[in-house]
Amino acid sequence: MIAPRAIDTIQSMIPDWQLPPGTDRGVWDYTHNPELARTYDTSLAGTPLLEFDLQYCEQQFSQPGTLIDLGCGTGRLALLFAARGYQCTALDLSAAMLEQVKQKAEARGLKIDYLEKNLVELDDTPAEQFDYAGCLFSTWGMIRGRENRQTFLKHVHRILKPDGKFVLHAHNRGYHLFRLVGLPWAIRDGMRSLRGQEPGEYPMPQIWGGAKLTLHHFSVTEIEKDLREAGFKIRDFKPISTRLDGTFKLGWAKRLRAYGFLICCEKLV
Repeated sequence: MIAPRAIDTIQSMIPDWQLPPGTDRGVWDYTHNPELARTYDTSLAGTPLLEFDLQYCEQQFSQPGTLIDLGCGTGRLALLFAARGYQCTALDLSAAMLEQVKQKAEARGLKIDYLEKNLVELDDTPAEQFDYAGCLFSTWGMIRGRENRQTFLKHVHRILKPDGKFVLHAHNRGYHLFRLVGLPWAIRDGMRSLRGQEPGEYPMPQIWGGAKLTLHHFSVTEIEKDLREAGFKIRDFKPISTRLDGTFKLGWAKRLRAYGFLICCEKLV
């Protein structure tokens, strides 16, 4: 068993009622754990999605321009495109994560701008500033509450230039319900709906310590509706299987079988 690591105790003392919009205790602990930031890359080494999503972004962000990496973590997306001459901004709630990005960028001689912000609170970020935006590796699903997720999407729509492209990753709720072992998940989702709560909220323990981290898992219908209401048109919708090959076409059964999705959408004006 991996022992939990220390959380930044000063930052973690904030009471629940003072947590930023869309942020629960699990996300707050996650983003204020300096040990997590230091060991993040090592702990996820070899995870196929970390290469697959960058390849997908390379396909979608084909011409140099301005790019914002939303929930950047240790900066995979921003560092890749900054090395190719794109003007990149790395944004994250975690100061420790941003420090890791800065150290990498300085070591490689790259220029990146940095913003320590909550994804739901981007009101003072200038409009129509970026050609591209990326929100990868479950970050969208870490925002608590559909209203807060919609606020985030509307911020992204506002800060993108006309016809700007937005790539994001989402876990698929149907993947768990499709499997026989998913029956308890289906019952739990049904009970949440009856109580007027959001289905698709699945908690998991953090090996770095802190409260459980809850990830929202999306239905395809939910993804399409949320992006449409925020002013986006979906240009590409790639299912990711457990093998991460993304080769099957979208159909009812295939949507259920996908572990998650990479979506490229375009800002409508």
